[in-house]
Amino acid sequence: MGRNDCGIAPLTPSPSPRVEIRPKAACLFSVVVAIDFGTTSSGYAFSFTQDSEAIHMMKRWEGGDPGVANQKSPTCLLLTPHLRFHSFGFAARDFYHDLDPEEARHWLYFDKFKMKIHSTSDLTMETELEAVNGRRVRAIEVFVHALRFFREHALKEVKDQSSSVLEGEEIRWVITVPAVWRQPAKQFMREAAYLAGLVSPDCPEHLLIALEPEAASIYCRKLRLHQVIDLSVQPITNGLDLDGSRPFDSSFRQGDRYVVADCGGGTVDLTVHQIEQPQGTLKELYKASGGPYGAVGVDLAFEAMLCQIFGEDFIQSFKAKRPAAWVDLTIAFEARKRTASPGRTNALNISLPFSFIDFYKRHRGQSVEAALRRSNMNIVKWSSQGMLRLTQEAMNELFQPTIINIVQHIEELMSKPEVRGVRFVFLVGGFAESPMLQKAVQKSLGRTCRIIIPHDVGLTILKGAVLFGLDPTVVRVRRCPVTYGVGVLNRFVNGRHPRDKLLIKEGREWCTDIFDRFVSVDQSVALGEVVKRSYTPARTGQRKIIINIYCSTTDDVVYISDPGVRKCGTITLDLPEAGAEGGTGAAGGGSPERREIRATMQFGDTEIKVTAVDVTSSRSVRASIDFLSN
Repeated sequence: MGRNDCGIAPLTPSPSPRVEIRPKAACLFSVVVAIDFGTTSSGYAFSFTQDSEAIHMMKRWEGGDPGVANQKSPTCLLLTPHLRFHSFGFAARDFYHDLDPEEARHWLYFDKFKMKIHSTSDLTMETELEAVNGRRVRAIEVFVHALRFFREHALKEVKDQSSSVLEGEEIRWVITVPAVWRQPAKQFMREAAYLAGLVSPDCPEHLLIALEPEAASIYCRKLRLHQVIDLSVQPITNGLDLDGSRPFDSSFRQGDRYVVADCGGGTVDLTVHQIEQPQGTLKELYKASGGPYGAVGVDLAFEAMLCQIFGEDFIQSFKAKRPAAWVDLTIAFEARKRTASPGRTNALNISLPFSFIDFYKRHRGQSVEAALRRSNMNIVKWSSQGMLRLTQEAMNELFQPTIINIVQHIEELMSKPEVRGVRFVFLVGGFAESPMLQKAVQKSLGRTCRIIIPHDVGLTILKGAVLFGLDPTVVRVRRCPVTYGVGVLNRFVNGRHPRDKLLIKEGREWCTDIFDRFVSVDQSVALGEVVKRSYTPARTGQRKIIINIYCSTTDDVVYISDPGVRKCGTITLDLPEAGAEGGTGAAGGGSPERREIRATMQFGDTEIKVTAVDVTSSRSVRASIDFLSN
């Protein structure tokens, strides 16, 4: 972290945040379209503001799996060998699958690509994704193709439903992201939406980034008894019927607290809300927590098991040479994975593609059956019909690590003092449909609170995202996920500041690297609450102020060089010529007046916003915050 990092000095002592309640803007949108961009499956829904009770789910997709209600589509994208968009969802999967293996090697097929955005610590617009065939493409391009596909589909369907043809200005778009995502990932989604033509960067308010568990919570708080399954009321097999007599009283009482555990394909995402009466708004009681413990973990465990049996080099080679057959195998596993349940006694059969059996024979000179025998993997058998038979023990082994992580995360959250007195845990997201997960959560937490699963558990987030788009003020108080501040210069104080931080500028002694705190981790921030700071350029005549933003997961930060502090973004303020406004135009003899730039930052929304004013001229200064430039 360089010395010249701090080209600004704060003019005022750090004030405490002040609440400014913004007037509720009149709704200029005639329709809200929400896109739930998931790791394994995605979908959209919409609602017309004049009939906001009705949420329209997208039409059924072409293609689709037998026996699965396809109100969402798999998050798969297919690009041609020339990197042009070909198809998305079932259509992409089926077309790719039908390609000749030789040809398939040249096409770019992407699935579960959203996880990369979560796992990349230094995400930028240049971050790349790898297709199944090993070719790399900029991640932003993949996301833009997917969002453009949803935009076209949704617009067509909205126009079918509404006689008045909509103009772009009348649509508010909502895109969902995990609450545990950091600011760069949220900005990445927003940039992709601009590039995909959902909204123009000049009208950022036409796009909302919604947090997945928060959207689910907005939907869950309105549920009624006939719309949920209360696991506490289900007869429990081991004879412990946990007082199953209580009906689910979902008309929440004032001050009720509940946890929403959003168990998706990629992440598990936890949020704790309290309902504020009489207005029914939501208050977040503890910062969002969770991690990369989604259903994909089970798929990865299956892949690891195959590597153990057939050898990692063989599996890697098979994926590269027969990419479509590999995708086939993962789809076969996915379908069986959904039927796995704790009480099951018979094995689950997964048919191996013929090309797998053939490829193994040619590659290794022996049969798949011989490989299984040699691996001493007693929990996986071979059936004469060409299938892998996964015993209940095998399924447990594949599910357990991910499920243990999820349950541990919920238990840890429940032990926090801020979360005491929680009466309900709502399990939502695609993985919440798994009987394996349901049973584990009920066993761990069922004695202390009620485990509730909405009927349309896979669509909860989507429906909630539409409700959020109709009224974003419904979540009134959020908790800050990290401590945010900027690096500044302060006057050097002997004995208080370390000598290695001393910087002498124009005869003055400054201490560099001071962390000027805006908000602290887990601090409550109300909607419309702002933090104000005044800054002055370090040099007269500066055309631009660049302020570096730092964040930390703890609150005891003094210097930006402290351990655990990382630079997470920059604020750029473009300064107009001051002389014209009668500001600091004292060239020559007189000492120029210090120029004051007043910056206002808003932390209560799902994204951080910044505005700035040049105090002398009262002109607003162009302020932008960038989390993607490293």
